Amino acid sequence: MLLFFARQIQRFTAFDRFADAVRVLVALSGVMAYTAIADAEHQLIPLMLGVIASGIAETDDSWRRRARALLLTLVCFSVAALAVEGLLAHPTAFAAVLTAGTFVLVMLGAASARFATIGNATLLLAVYTMIGVTQHNGPPQPFWVSPTLLVAGAAWYGGLALAWQALFVHRPVRQSLSRLYVALADYLVCKSWLFEPVRDLDVAARRTDLAHANARVVAALNDTRLALIDRLSGRRSRSAMQENLALYLTAQDIHERASSAHHPYKALTESFFHSDLMFRCQRLLRVTGQGCRARAHALRYDAPLDDAGHMTAARADLNAAIAHRRSQPDAAGNELLHALDGVADNLGVLVDRVREAGPTGQAIAETELADPQPTSPLETWQRIRAALTPASARFRHALRLSLAMLAGYAVLLAVHPEQGYWILLTTMLVCQPDYGATRRRFAQRVGGTIAGLVCGWALMQLFPDSQAQLLLLVVSGVIFFAARFRRYFVAAAAISVLVLLSFNQIDNGYDLIIPRLVDTIIGGALAAVAMLLVLPDWRERDLHHRLADALFAHATYLRAIFSQYRGSGRVDDLAYRVARRAAHNADAAVSAHVATALADPHGARADSREALTVLACAQTLIGHLSTLGAHRRALPADAEATTVLADGVAHVAEAFEHGGEALIRHDTGAVDTRGAAEIYDRLTVVARDDDATVRRVAGQLLLMLDELPTLRRISGVLVD
Repeated sequence: MLLFFARQIQRFTAFDRFADAVRVLVALSGVMAYTAIADAEHQLIPLMLGVIASGIAETDDSWRRRARALLLTLVCFSVAALAVEGLLAHPTAFAAVLTAGTFVLVMLGAASARFATIGNATLLLAVYTMIGVTQHNGPPQPFWVSPTLLVAGAAWYGGLALAWQALFVHRPVRQSLSRLYVALADYLVCKSWLFEPVRDLDVAARRTDLAHANARVVAALNDTRLALIDRLSGRRSRSAMQENLALYLTAQDIHERASSAHHPYKALTESFFHSDLMFRCQRLLRVTGQGCRARAHALRYDAPLDDAGHMTAARADLNAAIAHRRSQPDAAGNELLHALDGVADNLGVLVDRVREAGPTGQAIAETELADPQPTSPLETWQRIRAALTPASARFRHALRLSLAMLAGYAVLLAVHPEQGYWILLTTMLVCQPDYGATRRRFAQRVGGTIAGLVCGWALMQLFPDSQAQLLLLVVSGVIFFAARFRRYFVAAAAISVLVLLSFNQIDNGYDLIIPRLVDTIIGGALAAVAMLLVLPDWRERDLHHRLADALFAHATYLRAIFSQYRGSGRVDDLAYRVARRAAHNADAAVSAHVATALADPHGARADSREALTVLACAQTLIGHLSTLGAHRRALPADAEATTVLADGVAHVAEAFEHGGEALIRHDTGAVDTRGAAEIYDRLTVVARDDDATVRRVAGQLLLMLDELPTLRRISGVLVD
């Protein structure tokens, strides 16, 4: 029994939001204790709102950078709270500052993700200040009291978070790595479906699922990289973080190998339809995904990897099946055995990477990670200035949200100035950068608010005692922070309970139920209208921009890959990893836009009709590039074939770049058909070379050349 409870406690503490929940529990409990001891119930709401805003502004940094971020956050909070307190009595000036301030705070996120988090939290605290001022029922107080209490609550939580981060350096990184390996596991399982030897397989649906899984892997890779960067900068943490860095670099290699496409899956399925080879490949991918999931479990619980040998057995079965097929020289489809050999070799190394989860078998050239944070105020301004264009998604979101907040302020003045600031809060939280996310957030916010109000009413009925309600208030705050990333419906319900119980401590919480519900619906509707009318994505952010970005990144990635073939072979240096990450980020952006386009109510437009074709083309290109990246080996230095391959790489990379430039110019671009035919013929000859590396590179270049006509046709449709 004791062992059972110990395991349950371990599972609970391994929850990735456990640290947030504990910090919020301590912070809110401290606020409750202070207000009770000091007999200052009127300070409860501003202190509590400051804690919540500070928790939302929290970034996953080392304690040194978190200290600097906390200082910047408190400065922003102070300025915002004082501005609201000073201007709230002057509607015209307040409306102007609200609109301009919203735009500036959103555009601040163009500099970095850290600035985006602080900007969003500052806007949230500004709305909290409005709510606190309008709900104050006590005697008049100096204008600086409410801002001071809000910032004090934020500083209290920030200090707790800073101390926690200084004590627990490694835990956030291990949890981030665990989420990364879970995402890799899901991706491998999705990839295995493409090996299903079924003639009527819904390839489009499989590719869509794979694209979504790939986007989650790319996001997890980026999150883990950010978690590692700051912790590697300190002398004490650098030595301790080497294992985590090796796990991250291994995950990058796993992703590259899993993304590879050695040959069109349809051709492989048709050639080996009457054998079990494709089933063997599929099973090996699935058990490797299970191995990634086991690796994630080991990271989350600080336990050894539980490898039951399934991956090794599945690899041996695949190799045996290929050897058996090779013993039948007259069997149909054997001309593609070389492609299947490449698949098997890649999957074999993939198994080793998952099982070992360490360095990739050789000394890593550089362990430095590219820091995405700006290094100077000038660079910060340059990033923001580059985003000041309607072509930027952040600019459109900033303009959309600022106008929605202005409209919300006008509505609240017309409807009920006393409690209408819940409209602004809902508008700010519901309005997201794209239509699909806004629609989901609207439904979750309204549904969660209704559930929370009903639950809060029931709790106030069942527990009329103030002390019991304070305890429930703390619990609801903990639930909000535990659920706000993955279960927004639950988070919206929890924060509604927290609000009701909080205001019930100083006033009648029942009077807040109807205004809170009505204002939530109004605010969500304003966000939806702003998304539909203000620079809507289907008019301003066309799919051809995302495809152009991907083509430019693919060209850079291809050149980075081939430079290693022309050099000493596989070296995972910083330049290569940056090029690879940029290509995968651009590919994930295409996938995200396709998902948005398919959720678009204007589904009859061209980019929605061609979205799946664009997605398939983008996946095919990144698959062939990943194949070249996964099998990097040095080419013969003086061989004529190497010169032909270099010409082929230059031609394909230039075709990508010309295609991207044509998409941006809204034309189809000129095509050098004669030069393309000459390169194709030369590569066809080289593809029969005796050297396996030469054959593989030539084969992948030929497959990319085969994809160029489809790419040009899609580009022509998108710019028409």
